[in-house]
This record gives sequence, structure tokens and C-alpha cells, in this order.
Amino acid sequence: MDTPLSTIAVVGLGTMGKGIADVLARAGREVIGIDISEAAAGQAVAALEASTARAVERERITEEERRDVLARFRTYSDLQAAADADLVIEVVPESYEAKQEVFRALDTIVRPDAIIATGTNALSVTRLAADSAHPERVLGLHFFTPVQAMKLVEVVSCVLTAPQAVEAVTDLAHALGKEPVAVGDRPGFVADGLLFGYLNQAAAMYEAKYASREDIDAAMKLGCGLPMGPLELLDLIGVDTARTVLEAMYSESHDRLHAPAPILKQLSEAGLTGRKSGRGFYTYDAADSATTVRDALTPPASADTAEGRTVREVRSVGVAGSGTMASGIAEVFAKAGYGVVLAARSQEKADTAKTRIAKSLARSVEKGRMTGEARDETLARITTAGSLDAFAEVDLAVEAVAEDLGVKQELFARLDKICRPGAVLATTTSSLPVVACARATSRPQDVIGMHFFNPAPAMKLVEIVRTVLTADDVHATVRQVTAKIRKHPVDCGDRAGFIVNALLFPYLNNAIKMVQEHYATLDDIDAAMKLGGGYPMGPFELLDVVGLDVSLAIEQVLHREFRDPGLAPAPLLEHLVAAGCLGRKTGRGFREYARR
Repeated sequence: MDTPLSTIAVVGLGTMGKGIADVLARAGREVIGIDISEAAAGQAVAALEASTARAVERERITEEERRDVLARFRTYSDLQAAADADLVIEVVPESYEAKQEVFRALDTIVRPDAIIATGTNALSVTRLAADSAHPERVLGLHFFTPVQAMKLVEVVSCVLTAPQAVEAVTDLAHALGKEPVAVGDRPGFVADGLLFGYLNQAAAMYEAKYASREDIDAAMKLGCGLPMGPLELLDLIGVDTARTVLEAMYSESHDRLHAPAPILKQLSEAGLTGRKSGRGFYTYDAADSATTVRDALTPPASADTAEGRTVREVRSVGVAGSGTMASGIAEVFAKAGYGVVLAARSQEKADTAKTRIAKSLARSVEKGRMTGEARDETLARITTAGSLDAFAEVDLAVEAVAEDLGVKQELFARLDKICRPGAVLATTTSSLPVVACARATSRPQDVIGMHFFNPAPAMKLVEIVRTVLTADDVHATVRQVTAKIRKHPVDCGDRAGFIVNALLFPYLNNAIKMVQEHYATLDDIDAAMKLGGGYPMGPFELLDVVGLDVSLAIEQVLHREFRDPGLAPAPLLEHLVAAGCLGRKTGRGFREYARR
């Protein structure tokens, strides 16, 4: 196994196989593409011709270099063509039967010192290796699609894998310009192990009609900075493929979060497998197209307006609180032209919050995002007060105080007495029941949730949380106001976590469990999710920013609400919080930080 892996066979020339062959040929390897379908082989050659032609147009390679790349890629329909390969990478469909058939044939074809890698993202590498005549040379090499763009490669070894084989393919991954992460053999490995549980929960959320597919996808893109929403991503991956991965994960973990949502089975068996079939969660203009078209589930174009619906007039807004979120929300409303009353427990706290807003606006002026005149006009719209009594005439009152139900209920009871009849009362809670705040008033029909994301001036998402008591015109009014402040509203019901936190925090909790079980390191998990999942931050980076105490509180709320054992907070998270290691704000969480 001291070979430099100069000749590599790729078995299976579907989307993944084509991408791997492209990357290998461009990196100077002799590539043997093998597929029983002549059409698939032809498409692989055409794809490489097209990608290298674009590279020449963009002056990334010369025409001569392009010819060399194309000459290094040859296609065949018989596995016998792999006889001289130093490494064989199989990427045939995700089934043990299909892969074992390939492995048994390769045992009689390739040299004893050749390495055989499976591209599976769901099946047991150990099981595949055990069926091989030379289990020591078998490992997993999990690329991510699109292969040309995604940097992550998971190198999966099992108890049978020779260290030299792992070293050889790790060196290859580096030579391809990839970031290899060494992981053990369990379904999903790191990236998909975390990703598919999240995708499954999103599918279940949609199936339960908790939120629309558009709102679920928009919430996760705008609230978490993800490149794609979960239902869009399921359509890209393939609904059938996702179901296979989840079945494999569930068979090992028996975690209900991994039990495939029934809708995945329904869509798969109906042939609605996503983009490749032209229809999955969304409908596409053709098979293998990324362009969605309107269908029966597409919301009307006027969904974000109040056209045809009764709304209440909102000219002035009261914001209760003096923290970062309260000042950010007050800034957002003032920028949009609303008169704002910013009330805190004392005049001094309210003035401090306005000073924070002035600094934020000054930064916007420095960066050229607004003029000095606009800044002055925005600040002039904000009036501070040391008492909620100043909310007597506001049309919309938004509370942004501590995430404590007792505190919020007391505040709403006071707003009920102070605010004029017909005023809309909104809570910014991220995890508490909105209806409990509503019931603290004599007018629960006027109460709704408006969950802004931090920092409020920058984050575009607002989750609009309607209770069973919220009036239609209150809901329509808040949607209209949200559009006027240039935020994107998504509708959801009054249950723990709403959309974003209900999907985000189980994913974070599962990442903690991986570390707790010594499956992977903090750094490898963070790298895997950034490089393989397109996440702007790794889970542990995000946990330390959010605060481990805040994260634990949300996990506990989700666990209490849904009573699913898989949602129980990881003990490691509980231990760190008990030790006072709360993340960046204390200088230590999952990592240590320089104290300011």
C-alpha cells in the first residue's frame, strides 16, 4: 500500500461518480470510469468536457491542459477495466446487495495491494470490509456534492482497516485540495450523521402541517445562514436516498429522531424523489432541474401583504426592555419610520439602550449604509421612558425582556392595563408559550409572538407565532408590519422552539453527543459541518456564541414539550453549565477564549 495512487477507478458514474472523476482527472490522476450504463458513461465524459471548457474560458487552465485532463479519463462498462487501478472508489446505489456484488467482483480483479473505497454515506463500512477477501484494504471515502466545490472528505476506517490504507487516501485527499476528516464507522459518519437527523425533523414538521415548506426553508436560511433550506436540500439529495440513510442510522441508534418521517416513504414510493424526478417536496420544470415551478401548494404572490384582509393601523411602537435585543428591535422600527417608545425599568437603563442604538447607527454611517441625516432622523423617532406607562397610546407593544415566563406574564398583565383597547401586544420569546403570556391579559386575542433574531438590525427573519386565541386581524397586522420593517415573516404555531430552534437545537445536541461518545473531536465536527454542510459556523462555535446556559434552557424546553428521549440534553452540556463554562461570555465553553 505504498503506492502513490496514480491510477484510480471510479465505479458508478452518477452525479457523485462524475464529480469524483472530474476532480481526480484535473489533479493529474489516470481515471478509469466504469458504469454498466453507456449513457451514464457518455454523460460523465460530456460533463468533464463541459467543466474543463468553462475552466479554459475563465483562464483557469490552458487548452493544452484541458486536452491532457480529457485524455486521462477513460470509460468502460466492465469492472475488469479496474485491474490495474491503485485505488477503486465505488459509488453505486446505496444498498448492501449492489455494493457487495461490486466488492466480490473486485476481489477477483484488482491487485492484492490495491485499496478499495466505498463512497457510502449510510451503510456499514465494517460489514462491506468483512465480506471482502482483503478487509484490511477496505475503507470509506465520502465526498460531498458538488464534489468540485465541497472541500470535505470523510475518511472512514473500521477495526479491519490497515493504517497504511487510511494514510494513502488521506494523502490523496490533500493532493486533491480537499480537507480530510478521519472518522470511525457509524451510519452517517459526522456530517450526514448530524445533517440527516435535522432534515428528517424538518420533513416531519412539514408533514404535521406546522409550517409551509416555503416558511420552513426560509426560516433556516435566514435564521441560520444556511445555503439551502432543509426541504430544498432533501429534494437535491434525493428523497429516496435520504430515507435509505435514515433507515441505516435508525437501525443502529434506535433514536426516534432518525426514524424516517412517513412522508419520505410516501414520496419515495410514489416516485417523487426530488429534483432527479422533477418533483419531491417542490415541483420542478423538468427532471434534474433546479428551477421550481408553481404548484397547488405554492402560496399566492400576495401572501406577504394584507390585501383583502382587515388590519389595524400601526403608527407607533413600544419596545419594552433595555438589552441588546430590545435596542436592536427599537432601531429596526425607528429606521422604518415608526415612532418608538423605548421603555425600561429605569430612565437610566432606557437612555443607555438608546446610546447603544446611536452607536449602531454611527457604525452604519461609517460603513456608508445610511446618511448622517437618516441617522439623526432615526434617533429622533425614539423616545425613552423609565416606565411602561409611556405605552398608553402605542399601537403595537413589543416585549423583549428576560426569557422568564413569570417575568413576561407580569409584564403582559401590566400592558393589559396600560395599553389602549385594540393595541397589538407581542412577545419576542424564543422558547416560551405565547399563549401563557396571552392568558395573563384580559384580551388574549390581541397577543401574538414576534420572534426576532439577534442581531435584530441585521437578521432578516421574524417568526410570527399565532396562538389558538390570536385574532385574524392581529395576525394580518403583524405580517404587514413585518414586511414594512423589511423583514421576512414566517408563520408558525405556538409550540416549543417554533421553526428555527426546534430544528437547530436537536442538531446541536447531537453534535455534543458525538464528542461525549468520543466519536469525533470538536474541531473535526466543526470542520465537517462548515465544509460538508455549508454551515457558516460549526456547532461548537455556535454553541459558545449562543451561550451554553441559553442552549441548555432551550433543549430542556424542547424535551419537556415533545417528551422524546432523543431530545434530552446531552449530559456534557449540563456538566459544562453546572461548572459555569457558558461559552464566550465567560471565557470558556467547549473551547477557551481570551478574556477581554
